[in-house]
Amino acid sequence: MREIDGSEGGGQILRSALALAAVTETPVRVTGIRGNRPTPGLKPQHLTVVETLAEITDATVEGAEQGAETIEFDPGPPRGGELTVEIGTAGSISLLFDALLALATELTEPLSVTATGGTEVKWSPPLVIHEQVKLPLCRRFGLHAAIERNRTGFYPAGGGSATLHLQPTDLSPVEASERGDLVAARCHSIASADLAKSEVAIRQAESAHSQLENQGIDVQTEQISRVETKSTGSALAVELEYEQTRAGFDALGERGVPAEKIAARAVEEAVSFHGTDAAVDRHLGDQLLLFLALAGGRLSVPAVTDHIATSLDLLERFGFDCALDESGAVPAISAPEQ
Repeated sequence: MREIDGSEGGGQILRSALALAAVTETPVRVTGIRGNRPTPGLKPQHLTVVETLAEITDATVEGAEQGAETIEFDPGPPRGGELTVEIGTAGSISLLFDALLALATELTEPLSVTATGGTEVKWSPPLVIHEQVKLPLCRRFGLHAAIERNRTGFYPAGGGSATLHLQPTDLSPVEASERGDLVAARCHSIASADLAKSEVAIRQAESAHSQLENQGIDVQTEQISRVETKSTGSALAVELEYEQTRAGFDALGERGVPAEKIAARAVEEAVSFHGTDAAVDRHLGDQLLLFLALAGGRLSVPAVTDHIATSLDLLERFGFDCALDESGAVPAISAPEQ
């Protein structure tokens, strides 16, 4: 059984450890879960990930209860089918789906998981980034996955819903070390219907558009959505599509903060990334590491973040050989083809 110290990585190391256990059919014991947080232990959204993976893999689990700081997870092979999951309030749907994506490499039949919770919430990748950036890029490496957005859910009430569809997958190597020229820049703006009068969705998109143009980045399209939600909210995502890769940058609306300032946050990150030689952004780089380990390849990132360093450590614990090269203009991570 693999022993993993979960005290330093927050919920991320728990989700990653369980995903690795599931795709390698390796029993794992995670201790000190979220030990460096003010309120350590499993929160409802972490418990949902444990329970969902356990059901899909028919795992034997010990310690799966709210507040637990140690769990043992012994999975079998993942099974296909249809599953409905209730995360509760605005718990992140995206983070749940992140923990499930790699299961496609071990499936023998399709799997669909419908989850309710938050779609665009703090401290997690917004669903729009998954839809427009992550999954389109992952499909280039052979991942058969799609997300169907049913309802949008903002903090605190949540109430969003989405379905992840996975098909059995044979991955090709993850080649994302060179990005090529910029092909398209797109702005995706979404806001709750009660903000229509103040035109928040329009202002976010138009402001991001003009700010990007001022930085020499031509914007091809603006996608503007006004949706019925349980809580007031908005989100903006800037998508950069290059010849060989994609990158995404986002910002969530905040009460009392003008839409133009929200746009500026996402644009600033996009412009900063565009000025580097990295092929994928720092968040996507971290999320692609498991696929890199499973299939081999090479990717480049703007910097080695704490999350990336933690993920590399965890992959090594599971016997994967990922090499970090910091000799170039930007760091690159490689793994041998499996």
